[in-house]
Amino acid sequence: MTPPPQLPARYYALLCQRAAELGVDAVRLLKDARIDPRHLQAANGHISAEQADALICLAADRSGHESLAFDLARSLKLSSHDILGYAMLSAPNLDTALRLLARYFSLIAPSYRMQYRCDAQRAEARFQPALSMSPRGLAFHAEAIIVALYDHANTLLLGQLPACSIHLPFAAPPHAARYRELGSAVVHFGEETLPVARIRFEKETVFRPLAMADANTLRMAEDRCATLLSTITRSANLADWVRMMLREAAEGQPSLEELATILNLSARTLERRLAAEDCGFRELARQARHARACTLLRAGRLSVTQIAYQLGYGDAANFTRAFRRDAGGMTPREYRDQALAGAADDPR
Repeated sequence: MTPPPQLPARYYALLCQRAAELGVDAVRLLKDARIDPRHLQAANGHISAEQADALICLAADRSGHESLAFDLARSLKLSSHDILGYAMLSAPNLDTALRLLARYFSLIAPSYRMQYRCDAQRAEARFQPALSMSPRGLAFHAEAIIVALYDHANTLLLGQLPACSIHLPFAAPPHAARYRELGSAVVHFGEETLPVARIRFEKETVFRPLAMADANTLRMAEDRCATLLSTITRSANLADWVRMMLREAAEGQPSLEELATILNLSARTLERRLAAEDCGFRELARQARHARACTLLRAGRLSVTQIAYQLGYGDAANFTRAFRRDAGGMTPREYRDQALAGAADDPR
């Protein structure tokens, strides 16, 4: 099996530095995240997605600051992204810069995929996870990517970025007031049904000429990006990614076609690649739906009928039949009663 992509360590080195500024023992932090400090210090160092996820969670817990992603994003400059940043600085307009970023995004964040579209009125950049991550890891990366992109667009336009809209897939965080620092951005939290982050600009904005446009530099930088991209190997493991997307869907469940579209694949190709990993979409969806049903039943806030509709069943009877099949004959009500009784007996 093709090994999963490694993530550029330079961004996580900055995260570690910020955590140390907040009083966290950086040596211990890296040891507990199982990261060799030499990988963070190397010019082209990399760490695994699992190590990045552990570092994010540990840094937040030990610093007591949930705004680490926001802080990291605001500390990044276009030059932080090496040759891709210089390519963007040399672009004739923001539209070209965003197209470059979308084409070579895996050079800086293999954990996410970027799509960019511009129609008659608006331009939109969309980011969706390409690797399996914890919910905290998802929120961290989505926030860091979007806030950094806002700042980079503002830099390219010499601080004159007009109003734009940001859409983040998580509820407003405790530090939501800090988004006022993004003066021209209107921010929407928790409105996405999938873990997708978006930023929209007016069309006129993305075609404004940029001050540092240089065709020769752009050509050389893009050639270098293309060479680097040819060495990037994508993960062959899609099952974990599909499980994550099914788990993180806020309402109902995304279809095979919807997930294939995110990956720029046909539904048939996605199903074939899942089959090569000895699983299928229908089974993954069934497992995710049952796990979600159990979570909602244990919470005890919704009726069985409400849960059935939230999970996309036509009625409670269909939900009950499916649940009994997956729960060894136990009905949803029996499962909920047993779970609530167990919680009441738990001395903790």
